[in-house]
Amino acid sequence: MPTIASGFKLSNGVTMPCIGLGTWQVPDDDVLVKAIHSAVNLGYRHIDTAHIYGNERSVGVAVRTCGVPRSKLFVTSKLWNTDRGYKETLEAFERTMDALQIGYLDLFLMHWPAARGEAMTWQSINSGTWRAMEEIYRRGRVRAIGVSNFLVHHLVPLLARAEVVPMVNQIEFHPGYMQKATFDFCRSHGIQVEAWSPLGRGALIHHPVLVELAQQHGVTTAQIALRWCLQHGVAAVPKSLNPERQKQNAELFSFNLTPEEMERLDNLPQACFSGLDPDHVTF
Repeated sequence: MPTIASGFKLSNGVTMPCIGLGTWQVPDDDVLVKAIHSAVNLGYRHIDTAHIYGNERSVGVAVRTCGVPRSKLFVTSKLWNTDRGYKETLEAFERTMDALQIGYLDLFLMHWPAARGEAMTWQSINSGTWRAMEEIYRRGRVRAIGVSNFLVHHLVPLLARAEVVPMVNQIEFHPGYMQKATFDFCRSHGIQVEAWSPLGRGALIHHPVLVELAQQHGVTTAQIALRWCLQHGVAAVPKSLNPERQKQNAELFSFNLTPEEMERLDNLPQACFSGLDPDHVTF
């Protein structure tokens, strides 16, 4: 039977575990270290962080002390908006690696396609940023590179200049906010989609359609949302510090959603959207 350590193969042959542990808004202290240790003990092998989360140091501590060899873990971090640009990216990557102290990264993502005030310059800034990320990748410092929150009109100019196609696009993706145009574009260009906020920041657990399906399958609403991601071929990084919820979020392979149930979830009216529009960020 598959497990959450089972993965999706990226375009360069690297396998990314299908479910990871998100760490957004988790403090840089023992709380996070213990949460990662708990997750690893439950079979998680994928840890997702970012420079802006301010917790890379604790992620590194947890990775080094969890008892699982580094080679068996998949660690993602992300480049923040104000660090984009060729030189800035190279310097920011070194700061991330200094904080993590884990030897190499498995996946490095450009966190957002544009910062505030970049209406006329984001394409050229992203081009320089991506050139630096390609350089980091070719040096073997990271096993895969990608983007986050890129919509189709952000991806098109990047792909026009890229020598290495992004292997991953991490986007907000959950029932009620599928971003189908971006999802379809990524699939057609060999870019693995990964879901942040796969549970709609927790709001989906009370959605009546998910509640109904969860009761029918004898699972939680969170498991319905995560199973929906997996059946679309989308990796997901739900956040939980609670060992019991971590365990539930890992138990996704004893049931399947029917084609009719998948279609029903696909066609939900917009729900639980974070409000974060990549074209109108305020940071």
